[in-house]
Amino acid sequence: MELLDLSNLSTNPLFLSLIFLLSLLIWLKLRKGRDLNLPPSPPKLPIIGNIHQLGKLPHRSLRDLSNKYGSLLLLRLGSNPTLVVSSVDMAREIVKSHDIVFSERPRTTAVDHLLYEAKGMGFADYGEYWRQVRKMSVVELFSHQRVHSFQFVRDEEVGALINKIHCASLKGEPVNLTKMLTVVSSNIVSRCFFSHKSEEEDGCSKFGELVKRLMVLFTGFCIGDMFPYLSWVDVLTGYIPSMKALSAELDAFLNQVMKEHRALDHTHKKDFVSIIMQLQKDGMFENLPQDNIKAILLDMFVGGTDTSIKTSEWMMTELLRHPNIMKRVQQEVRNVVGNKSKVAPEDVSRMEYFKCVVKETLRLHSPVVFLPRRTSASVKLGGYDIPSNTMVLVNVWAIHRDPKWWEKPDEFIPERFEKSSIDYQGQDFHYIPFGFGRRGCPGMSFGVASVEYVMANLLYWFDWNLPAGETAEKVDMTELYGLTVSKKTPVQALASPHSSS
Repeated sequence: MELLDLSNLSTNPLFLSLIFLLSLLIWLKLRKGRDLNLPPSPPKLPIIGNIHQLGKLPHRSLRDLSNKYGSLLLLRLGSNPTLVVSSVDMAREIVKSHDIVFSERPRTTAVDHLLYEAKGMGFADYGEYWRQVRKMSVVELFSHQRVHSFQFVRDEEVGALINKIHCASLKGEPVNLTKMLTVVSSNIVSRCFFSHKSEEEDGCSKFGELVKRLMVLFTGFCIGDMFPYLSWVDVLTGYIPSMKALSAELDAFLNQVMKEHRALDHTHKKDFVSIIMQLQKDGMFENLPQDNIKAILLDMFVGGTDTSIKTSEWMMTELLRHPNIMKRVQQEVRNVVGNKSKVAPEDVSRMEYFKCVVKETLRLHSPVVFLPRRTSASVKLGGYDIPSNTMVLVNVWAIHRDPKWWEKPDEFIPERFEKSSIDYQGQDFHYIPFGFGRRGCPGMSFGVASVEYVMANLLYWFDWNLPAGETAEKVDMTELYGLTVSKKTPVQALASPHSSS
């Protein structure tokens, strides 16, 4: 066998050409990154990048970094390039000029394992399937008529809540409002979706417990998301096995719900499952697999319950901290309702200052502090080059506290919304509690109706005070970061039945 003569390679034209081409490719690859006009970045550490700068409250940490480096900030979270958007102007430019490019959602290990590989609407890839599911949601599930049709559920669950609080008030005991708001909000959503309560008096509801576990796992730190080559570590730590086990339990519950509904007459459309099944019988979505239906219902449920709970929790906390605002809003609620035996939805629609309080709560304590997106192509934003497949975090919390747009941005001032045309639609880019553009939340009207009705009843039926020994100045406002931002400590308050109600 003839041996390769290494001494002649240095003068071999073919070998020299290959060396030249390889060198050129490597140079071009390295050069490409340097030629891009990327957004500014804070200093990175080897391997982990900027992960250490996120802190326990990333919405606050990233706001501080943006104040230092700019409203467009490029981080590297492990292997992931991540663009942080913290200004009204950049949010507006995304929607007005590049909404389609920014309409993808990032995929995570938790989404794949817990939400049926993004078959629901919240994390589905932008395309025809997503458009059809969104259309169904807007037209069939979350229309004004449909939201109104579920008023009987809100009446029954709020009635049960009022009775529980009344019993506690007679004993002079502080009420754990966080716990009670969790029960009423979860049950409203669960009954509208499945005709099942998610929370029972004894706390033994299986579905409620499953969803709580989902919330914890969904926001857990996944090493494989940051470093794909280390995804095996998530198996060893038990993170992925835990998600698989929970997914199997959730799937079994939803399968049972679907089985029960198949035996029903869906023409009356009593809940979301019945509505979807009737649409299939009518020829719409007839080829929609059962896993997709379960994914749609599950991610809507997860997205709808926690946001309603946290909004109500923060609203009551702010009212307890601001007795003058509490007094004014209660006076309006009681003047509108009068001496009727119950608060009616049409009463709530006439409570102008009350609606300002809800809006201000969503500004100062937006439950979802980041709007996650992913670029589907390279794009120019704010004069910078944003590569394709870049994760994007629009910092809603920072935008809602931007002093360029809000006077005294860190203070709770509902009056700022009086005689204001700002609404929840996401067209005013300094106020985006429900997102903006194509990926804006379709369940906005459903969530707002539930929060407003629950809170209007609490303010109508009871006078509220802090427990003995607590003062407005010392109310614990410590945040706990997760799927949404909640209070670290539960809201405790003393309820006294209103004498004229």
